[in-house]
Amino acid sequence: TIRAIVSDTFPDHDFLGEEDVDPGKQASTAALEAKLDDSEWLWIVDPIDGTTNFVHGMPLCMPSIACAYRGRVVVGVIYDCHRDELFTAIKGQGAFLNGKPIQVGLQTAIGDAIIAMGSPPAEESMEMSLKGVQALMPVCRTIRMLGSAALMLAWVANGRLTSYWEYDLSSWDIAAGALLVQEAGGKFTDLEGRDFTLRTRKICASNGAVHDEVLRVLREDAGIV
Repeated sequence: TIRAIVSDTFPDHDFLGEEDVDPGKQASTAALEAKLDDSEWLWIVDPIDGTTNFVHGMPLCMPSIACAYRGRVVVGVIYDCHRDELFTAIKGQGAFLNGKPIQVGLQTAIGDAIIAMGSPPAEESMEMSLKGVQALMPVCRTIRMLGSAALMLAWVANGRLTSYWEYDLSSWDIAAGALLVQEAGGKFTDLEGRDFTLRTRKICASNGAVHDEVLRVLREDAGIV
């Protein structure tokens, strides 16, 4: 298992995995806070991001692995086993797909943007997601919902998607992908435009060029804060 490999290789490092935490925002937030308080090196892992896709046989699920040093993500890995695509990033050294450098898309106008999104099952998150669809659909090229935060972030990093936003996610959903997007030249913030931290739950990732406009539409037209 991923945990066993990490423990054998880095016995002094700590580990936070989705499978070890009860469902729900409160449980995931509490688990993260406990680890951040106690851990210098912390591995943050989702062994199967896109669980519903996995259960139903959809090839849109994958492991997401990040390593943080003193609360800052320094390594990110997402492996799409269905397409044999290994996305990797090291802080300050760029982002790669199967060892070759990648960069975010070149779209400069929101009208050309392919925007991805997700909708966690909580009632508030579903309401915000529907508002976001209504606001973004008329102004962007198209919207996609793929059911895997890791996949959508990896695809922002290599330019297949222009932007991806979601209202409420846990650290293991986004830690690796956040670094990928940033190292590929993109931007990753919360929905108010503040810099990403492991505590960020309401997220927007993009190629950078359309970022402010996506946030503006979500804030002003959809009323999402």
